[in-house]
Amino acid sequence: MQNQYEFFIAGRARNKENILRICKLFDDYNISYYCFFKNEDDWGYGNKNQTPEEKQKEFESLGLKNDIVLKLFNKDLEGEKSSRNLLLVLPAGKAAHIEAGIAYGLGKKCYAIGEYEATDTLYNIFDEIFPNLNKLEKFLSKYNKMIN
Repeated sequence: MQNQYEFFIAGRARNKENILRICKLFDDYNISYYCFFKNEDDWGYGNKNQTPEEKQKEFESLGLKNDIVLKLFNKDLEGEKSSRNLLLVLPAGKAAHIEAGIAYGLGKKCYAIGEYEATDTLYNIFDEIFPNLNKLEKFLSKYNKMIN
């Protein structure tokens, strides 16, 4: 499968503001990415007036095999498969950690940004964990020069 995106950005829906700040960095450096928030208008539930917490609670009330849930699952999984790398935005929930495991299993380079709660051997799947936006921005600057 050919890579359509340079990065798949994974994170917790409740961490929306932070994830969108990170997406802006990718936009600033013209680095392609897939982020589940970029198709938020097409999710099929919720509205723009809801807080991330309200929207997430509404989503969590849907059944696992609900058409909306399955559509989002397939769209996100396709976005992940067609990305060269993964960036996990911490703190992240179970689903985002599963996405990191999928990416690692597919042989993609994995990165994270933010602080993790405790040392875990599995965090060694990440080539680098950026402690803050400044470190990520320096990396993206170099990455942009490498791909262009």
